[in-house]
Amino acid sequence: MVSIFSKIINREIPSEIHYEDDICIAINDINPKARIHILVIPKKPIENINSSDENDKEILGHLLLVCKKLAKKFKISESGYQILTNVGEGGGQTVMHLHFHLLSGNAVTL
Repeated sequence: MVSIFSKIINREIPSEIHYEDDICIAINDINPKARIHILVIPKKPIENINSSDENDKEILGHLLLVCKKLAKKFKISESGYQILTNVGEGGGQTVMHLHFHLLSGNAVTL
């Protein structure tokens, strides 16, 4: 099954892109939970952290570094931000394609 994120990556669905390279893409969340709510999505269709393996460790690390880069770009690196990922339906995952949420400004505190 092709996810909405794969369709965005393949330019079948338009989206404002904040960052893109060979490994990932970063876009606004269409249902933001904070003033800044960006999704960092690997181009490789990994379902979630549970379905990742040792071969994905470079991708996973890269996604976190892109979050850091975007935090600097959006000037939230000093004031603070959250990086979240949901795993499975019970963990709140609604799109079964791994993605990290970068949130800042009125984000929910856990």
